[in-house]
Amino acid sequence: MITRQAHRCGWLARRLLLAGLTGWLLLNPSFQGARGMAFAAGEMSQDQLDQRIHDYILAHPEVLVQALQSLDERQREAEAAQAKQVLKARADDIFRDKQNPIGGNPDGNVTLVEFFDYNCPYCRVMAPIMDQAVAGDPQLKIVYKEFPILGPDSLFAAKAALAAERQGKYQEFHKALYASRTRVTEAVVLRIAGEAGLDVERMKSDMQQSDIQALIDRNTDLAQALKITGTPGFVVGDQIFPGATDLETMKKLIRQARAGK
Repeated sequence: MITRQAHRCGWLARRLLLAGLTGWLLLNPSFQGARGMAFAAGEMSQDQLDQRIHDYILAHPEVLVQALQSLDERQREAEAAQAKQVLKARADDIFRDKQNPIGGNPDGNVTLVEFFDYNCPYCRVMAPIMDQAVAGDPQLKIVYKEFPILGPDSLFAAKAALAAERQGKYQEFHKALYASRTRVTEAVVLRIAGEAGLDVERMKSDMQQSDIQALIDRNTDLAQALKITGTPGFVVGDQIFPGATDLETMKKLIRQARAGK
């Protein structure tokens, strides 16, 4: 049964790829010979066209790479367009969810949203850049979206940080976790919490509250909807951009968002 299903799925995948190549090749000037045009005019059967494509690919294997690159590009464009629609439809969830911790100027005229994981090395690189961006822009608001995707240690750290917010110490704890320069394990989190002056027992109790897990779940759902699949991920204005960047690029994106208001 499994073998037949696998065979059928493989056959379907080949047919879909062939169909995509057919459309791509018919638009490719190098394939627009008399026989290609004959199929378009209904003078060539599907089997004849399949054989012609087979022969053409054997003679020109580079077209397969070109076709797949073209399909990938179209998929990326479609995903980006879909993410922009989500950004517009869920702006309140992205920029104005009051349960997410806030940095910078809470009343700033531009909001920069960061999705991050404390065990992500690129997020660690971005931490001082974010601090510099805030220090240099008194009208910048930061929304921190805890997005723990790197295992149980990261989830523990995210819950602890959100619990620290309830003691008014999110910023100190957030920075201390990044300053640890080591993997943020449960033991490291508890040690840093004590050093930061948190009531550790209260923090551990607050971490178990259902609304903290619910917030992380909302952040995860939102990241997926925005096609943010790794960390860090940023949203500012109408721009969604993944990965670490430099301070000047960050400033440029913030300026563009401010100009678009």
